[in-house]
Amino acid sequence: MAELRIDRDRLVEWASRAIGTPSLTGSEQAMAELMAQTFADMGLQVQWQQVEDGRANVLATRPGVGGGPSLMFNGHLDTSYSGREAWLAHVPGFQPKAFVEDGRLYGLGISNMKGALACYVEALRVLDDAGVRLRGDVLVAAVAGEIEKAQWAEEQGAEFRGYAAGTRHLVTHGGVADMCILGEPTESKVVLGHFGSLWLRIATQGQFVHTAFSSPEANSILRMREVLDAVLEWIAEWEADPENAYRDVRPVVNVAGIDGGFGWRVSRTPHRTDLFLDVRVPPTKEMARARGQVLDLVRSLAERFPEYGVEGEVYVTAPGAEIEESHPLIAALDEAHAEVFGSKPERDVTRWFSDASALTRYGVPTVNYGTSSGLLDTVKGENLEIDGLVKTAEVYARAAMKVCGVA
Repeated sequence: MAELRIDRDRLVEWASRAIGTPSLTGSEQAMAELMAQTFADMGLQVQWQQVEDGRANVLATRPGVGGGPSLMFNGHLDTSYSGREAWLAHVPGFQPKAFVEDGRLYGLGISNMKGALACYVEALRVLDDAGVRLRGDVLVAAVAGEIEKAQWAEEQGAEFRGYAAGTRHLVTHGGVADMCILGEPTESKVVLGHFGSLWLRIATQGQFVHTAFSSPEANSILRMREVLDAVLEWIAEWEADPENAYRDVRPVVNVAGIDGGFGWRVSRTPHRTDLFLDVRVPPTKEMARARGQVLDLVRSLAERFPEYGVEGEVYVTAPGAEIEESHPLIAALDEAHAEVFGSKPERDVTRWFSDASALTRYGVPTVNYGTSSGLLDTVKGENLEIDGLVKTAEVYARAAMKVCGVA
């Protein structure tokens, strides 16, 4: 196999440029332009996909000489946060300005998932440096709108259109391959499957009235308190049901939000209170079945509390994804990882969502595999270990050689 030499400084420099290019969900255009220019400078074929105003996908292709399978690297352009959130505005690593400290690269989006995009770019560059010609095509898809967001009520517009919005556009406009590596931060583990997500709103009704004439019995918030207790009983049953587990990993249901009343006018009792649930669904369960089960919950609540006006709606159904352990892509990743790290990678199942959901349903077997995650550091901010980026970029390059075949 050709000798591959990752250029650490080059990788960090490009990743820092990516960090410095803000790309909140709905406003990914500038980051797409950086990707397109980078790919053009590398001599790749570049396809620009305008998803909607202000946001685009970029699909680059490194053509093979023929006779080998094609491999896609897929990564989203949008970041989990904007850095302007009140609880993050003071955290340096959640700002669009890169800095290095103790061998880690900090900055908005580096973990999820501009670090992976940087690894894709460096992997292709190092193949060019080594003069490697492949039989199959290598595609790099940089896509808009993956972050787990959805429109609801007054929250409308591109800023709230996530959940594989870009990748769904990608696969209907030529962005398909024989298989795909998706570089979400997985701690260098091979993720064989991930759960999907179903979002449910449950509402209670009450009397809209001045405080002077209010009563606890007709208060929609206090009614929701009783309903929530019943919902918690249901959650325990959902999480304990073997049908909802996947590879011995239990599901989870998050009580994610509650909305009722008017902070600017607490002299009124609210007419409605909404409860929001995020129900994680295994990839082995059809979303239609999960939808039916959660709506059965809503009906049972309406029967149990007939005076409370209980109603509900499902407004997100984002299926999970899985890949067979026996798929050749897994073998290629195992070999590439072992060559770089000295041992085979561990396996994992995650409860978070990825664009593998859309890719697998379009016939593109997809595995999540990426470097370590530093997303949850709320003191210094989002970060990745630079050595991890370097090693991951080499794994990607080696995996491309094994999947596509060296000419």
